Amino acid sequence: MENLINLSQITVAISVVYVWTFRFHNVLKEFEQFGLSDLTRNIVGTTKISLATLLVVGIWHPSLVLIPSILMSILMIGAQYFHFKINNPFIKHLPSLILFFLSIFIAYSSI
Repeated sequence: MENLINLSQITVAISVVYVWTFRFHNVLKEFEQFGLSDLTRNIVGTTKISLATLLVVGIWHPSLVLIPSILMSILMIGAQYFHFKINNPFIKHLPSLILFFLSIFIAYSSI
């Protein structure tokens, strides 16, 4: 079970870092569609990358996992809200929905 939890932490972390670095052009487009400011985008990105880093560090220091996983799940709920707000097709909802469930699984497992 511990391996599955660690794999989930790595999956969430790599996915977040990948999107916010290598797919940043999509982030720019989405935040514009959502009607959110550059400042909001930068705060969300910095927060997500920081939380992703803590999830990876949490593999060796499990006490660091609960709060970052809860906060990540909250950010993923926010992503779902904005995808619904602009009526995106379900395929656009799927990545943040999967990361939401993984974050909830990580949080539940770290209690």
